[in-house]
Amino acid sequence: MLHVVIRGAPKGNKPAILTYHDVGLNHKLCFNPFFNNEDMQEITKHFVICHVDAPGQQVGAAQFPQGFQYPTMDQLAGMLPTVVQHFGSSVVGIGVGAGAYILAKFALIHPDLVEGLVLLNINPNGKGWIDWAASKLSGLTSNIPDVVLPHLFSQDELVNNSELVQSYRQQINNAINNYNLQLFWNLYNSRRDLEMNRGGTALNAKTLKCPVMLVVGDNAPAEEGVVECNSKLDPTNTTFLKVTDERSIPVVFQPGKLTEAFKYFLQGMGYSKYQPAFMTASWMFLVAFLGMSCFIRSLASCRMTLSDVFDAEGRELC
Repeated sequence: MLHVVIRGAPKGNKPAILTYHDVGLNHKLCFNPFFNNEDMQEITKHFVICHVDAPGQQVGAAQFPQGFQYPTMDQLAGMLPTVVQHFGSSVVGIGVGAGAYILAKFALIHPDLVEGLVLLNINPNGKGWIDWAASKLSGLTSNIPDVVLPHLFSQDELVNNSELVQSYRQQINNAINNYNLQLFWNLYNSRRDLEMNRGGTALNAKTLKCPVMLVVGDNAPAEEGVVECNSKLDPTNTTFLKVTDERSIPVVFQPGKLTEAFKYFLQGMGYSKYQPAFMTASWMFLVAFLGMSCFIRSLASCRMTLSDVFDAEGRELC
């Protein structure tokens, strides 16, 4: 049921980079600006890329029949091991919004399959039945793109950047089947809390074990949720980046900044050509140069890894 697009070919012992988009987007709308960024090519030539589209959200998807039961967030996370097995052992995940929630859920259930996570605009909190009913009612009385846009953009962007918002309204209408999108939106708004807590804060606390980079745009609708997510993670392997340019979706509107941060994140995991002696200095330079507000909790020690160049052709698995 998942739609998967693969760029490159798995080789060696490197993890795949697996992406999962936000509700209201698909892998093309969400990640093309990031992966098409010139500086990102230095990374993509060394890793196989796997883009996952939630059921029915890809371009050209057929409309689901009336009464179709959309998978729950738990079920969507439970579909990912089959995707990972295609590459061998593990992935580094990049998720935005709903996709970040799904990847975090996946990593909690299958920590051995996830080497690292970049989570943008994640909200770990569930929705109550009142919120669910309100979102479902709004979907019945409004066009679904207009319902989703306040999830993607800040109030300031909605008011003061009408050209951008109108562009995305048209893209959502043209690229995603609106009925399918409504199902995904309703499902996302019925999610439960991510069951994770920092060690020592709750009985039998469980949290993400892999290195995590949390990213949020300045004044993004998910800003409070990302801050709360940070409080639930192990501070020794969590990095928090706030992109201060008043854009809500850094992966779309600040791909260059996110690329630099991602390079150093991979470096900290040992998947980089950079020398470990420059790690701390490079991060300090990165913060100053990119105009980010950063709280750097931990950097893993870097080890040199031989780079393998993968085939640039993409393959599509439906």
